[in-house]
Amino acid sequence: MKLTTKREQLVSKLSTVSRAVSTRAATQALSGVLIEAGEGQATLSATDLDLGLRTTIDATVEGGGSVLLPGRLLAEVARSLADDTVEIETREAERDVEISSGSSRFHLRTLPVEDFPNLPSAEGGDPIRIPSSALAASIDLVARAASRDDMRPVLTGVFVTATGNEMTMVATDSYRLAVKRTELEAPLSGEIEANIPARALRELARILAAEGVDHAAITLKPNQAIFEAGSITLTTRLIEGQFPNFRQLLPESYEHDVRLPRSEFLDVARRISQLAQRNAPLRFSFEPGELTVSAETPDVGDARETMPAAFEGEPMEIGFNPEYLREGIESIGGDEVLLRLISPLRPGLMQPVENEDFRYLVMPIRLNV
Repeated sequence: MKLTTKREQLVSKLSTVSRAVSTRAATQALSGVLIEAGEGQATLSATDLDLGLRTTIDATVEGGGSVLLPGRLLAEVARSLADDTVEIETREAERDVEISSGSSRFHLRTLPVEDFPNLPSAEGGDPIRIPSSALAASIDLVARAASRDDMRPVLTGVFVTATGNEMTMVATDSYRLAVKRTELEAPLSGEIEANIPARALRELARILAAEGVDHAAITLKPNQAIFEAGSITLTTRLIEGQFPNFRQLLPESYEHDVRLPRSEFLDVARRISQLAQRNAPLRFSFEPGELTVSAETPDVGDARETMPAAFEGEPMEIGFNPEYLREGIESIGGDEVLLRLISPLRPGLMQPVENEDFRYLVMPIRLNV
């Protein structure tokens, strides 16, 4: 196998697929990038079994074939090359490949191609096209609320449902819940209901931004989701198990609806959070017409700041995790945040003032008097 391609394209595509390379797999093949050379192009693939990425590069090919190379090292070598053109050629006798660019020569030992797993294909499926802008925006708002604890795998995903003109994404780590409903411009050609790993969706959002495509296609197969965006195909295992009924987690009514200027609210939360260390909460003290945000960490210090707030009724104090609270405010679009409260021991909800297309529920922290 021998192929010649542009260094810039090779570096770009390798930086994408190498994100699926496993760094701690027992099977050495999962640490590699598979290069398959065909007529006028080469396909690059990588997988850690949970996530798979595949893309193509334009190339002049003299003799097709395939080779599996250490993925991270290959990407680093490609980035280090100085010439615009790169030549990759297998050397059967030496059981390696020669990478040539200008006066540079690298020889990399190959990994066993037969150990590399076959990535799922969308062929034979029924792809559903979704606008990239809707996908990326929803992922950005919701995926951050998914759990990163593998002990509860069902919560590490984003539950995606879509039918007709509506798509909904939901994620929770049991301490917070994010729900984004999107009205699509055109009805979908099918229905989607799947718990998709948040990691895979974050990777998809990155790909959508890089590829600049108008639509992405999703094909659901037993235990697999396959996304196609431009020249890149992303495959991921679906998460099994019952995702929580998020509608039961959202309170039906609230005692207090407080409208707060988003920019000022976020700035105050960021400033005071600096003194909320070692799991200390952000303390919200509401009184008619004002909100005082405070934090205290023993042996470190304390901070407090007061801002106007359209609060009515009996004074109320409630505490929140500083990181979760800040991320919730950051997720709200518009100039104002609607903060909805029931009591110091019940969850608080943040949403835009204008609509309920995005809702962010966060559990309180019990405050010491």
